[in-house]
Amino acid sequence: MAPEYPHTLKEIRHHIKHGCLIALAGIVGCGKTRVLRHVHSLLSKEKDILVSQSLSVEKNRLNLGTLISALFCDLRRSKNEKIPSQPEQRERELRDLIKNKKKPVVLFVDEAHDLHGKTLIALKRLIEVIQGAGGTLSIVLAGHPKLSNDLKRPTMEEIGARATIFMLEGVQKNKPEYIQWLFKQCFEGKTKTDTIIQPEALNYLADHLSTPLQINQYLGIALAESYRVGIQPITAERITSVLAVDLNSPEAQLIRQGYDIRALAEVLDIKASEVRNFIKGNLPATQRDELMTQLQSQGISL
Repeated sequence: MAPEYPHTLKEIRHHIKHGCLIALAGIVGCGKTRVLRHVHSLLSKEKDILVSQSLSVEKNRLNLGTLISALFCDLRRSKNEKIPSQPEQRERELRDLIKNKKKPVVLFVDEAHDLHGKTLIALKRLIEVIQGAGGTLSIVLAGHPKLSNDLKRPTMEEIGARATIFMLEGVQKNKPEYIQWLFKQCFEGKTKTDTIIQPEALNYLADHLSTPLQINQYLGIALAESYRVGIQPITAERITSVLAVDLNSPEAQLIRQGYDIRALAEVLDIKASEVRNFIKGNLPATQRDELMTQLQSQGISL
């Protein structure tokens, strides 16, 4: 786990106890889900805070009703207890249910970068409804940087100004150390890392990869390929041969931040066809520079 994560975990737990909307954002593979599961596990063991989790896999279709259903499923007294279908009655019963638990409640939502702006605002209002009745509800959203950027939009000020945002960098500042740590977990005794992978190859990995997910994937491929051809230690040339050609293409970088063609077209206020041409580098230099400036102003790195 990255050095800054223990502090982040402590801060998240603190905010959960006080009824907050919390956003945990980072690129694909930086460790968001791991942090989420760690907090979930800790709270479940401590039992001072009641834990709920949305299990829906269709995140782009999630709405307030679905998330409230998740709360009912985890908090209701018995599995046979019906969830009210009428919105007003449903929210009143949820308010009373949480109040009567006499403990803070937290709802975890992973892959939350696909949530609609109206759903985010509704969640903020739900927290306020619960607080108005003397209960405590916190909601922890985890997602790509798009989630953080959406919350910072002027049009989302109602919720963004009240949300606590944590940005996860993963192992960005400690990639060589992370790779060394991986080897220590895999090999017993006095096996030295440089007998398995050359220092130049290790540095090449650290320079060209961004997240634990990428490092684990390509290091595994390199080890398997080197074993297959009988080459040891792994060379920088071997690492180069197994890395995907388009690993850090503009499209790949944008997807890691949560922006597909549709999301980019919305942010840039242009047609999807123009987005495709922009990604492929088929736009005039002037127009491309204008779009790059727009992306930077929206917090999108490329």
